Amino acid sequence: MNQSPTATMSFAAYAGVARAPFLLLPITLVAAGTGAAAYLGMHDWAAAGLALLGMLGAHTGVNALNEAGDYRSGIDLKTVRTPFSGGSGTLPAGRLSYRAALASGLTGGGIAVAVGLYFLVTVGWKLVPILAVGALAVFAYTQVLARLYVGELFAGLGLGALPIIGTTLVQTGSYEQVALAASLPAFFMTFNLLLLNEFPDEAADREGGRRNLVLLLGRRKAALLYALCGLAVPGWLIVAVLLRYLPTLALLAMLPSLLLVAPLKWAFRRSQEPVPHPALGANVGWNLLTNVVLAGALAV
Repeated sequence: MNQSPTATMSFAAYAGVARAPFLLLPITLVAAGTGAAAYLGMHDWAAAGLALLGMLGAHTGVNALNEAGDYRSGIDLKTVRTPFSGGSGTLPAGRLSYRAALASGLTGGGIAVAVGLYFLVTVGWKLVPILAVGALAVFAYTQVLARLYVGELFAGLGLGALPIIGTTLVQTGSYEQVALAASLPAFFMTFNLLLLNEFPDEAADREGGRRNLVLLLGRRKAALLYALCGLAVPGWLIVAVLLRYLPTLALLAMLPSLLLVAPLKWAFRRSQEPVPHPALGANVGWNLLTNVVLAGALAV
């Protein structure tokens, strides 16, 4: 039975505010956390699947709530959109209402909370810090965290380090050294994912009341911070292998850092100019591929 045009448009609109292409990120994070559990010989596919459901709900929630919040504040009406930044344009185009986007965000967040509560019962109090920071990152990002110069920090935690640590925790029952070591690259990469995407939105964010590191530090210093965090990823992988926190095979996860050539060239030489779209795309690819390669290295 063919789907009606209205239903198709509605699905596309909800996928738009969820920023569906970016939902690959939680998949790679859960994969890395499961790889860490497999490295310890303690992986649990059912727990991993449930963790993935929770992470998809959390990421959908924060994306939709952010779209709703930026539309209401007027930021989405002023951004110069790229394929990687500036929002989906779904609400300004009238393809979905503010209330529907808000409901979508709360639903996604609710799914994440439900999964978190289940794991809290089955795993115990060890999960409390991860769930608390995760809930804060989902429900308070747009209206609070992104206006206090800590949005990038909470992005790195909530959609970087903590999902890897938490995914391993719900499969092994404890905080594991290998998961902590694997989570640090994810922190830097998601931190950078948001930071670089803030450059095209600089003017709109300033008018809309956002307070992020690009506005706080200025373009030159924020670009150098991006470069420092980017280089910290392969640097940490070398250190972690030397200290035997990660297996030698984890050095393969350095290879995707070759994608940093374009964004680093921009950061060091042309930070006052708009970020080239290929650099924005390379930033996303670096993030996803590093998590995937690290997951595979740990699992093997």
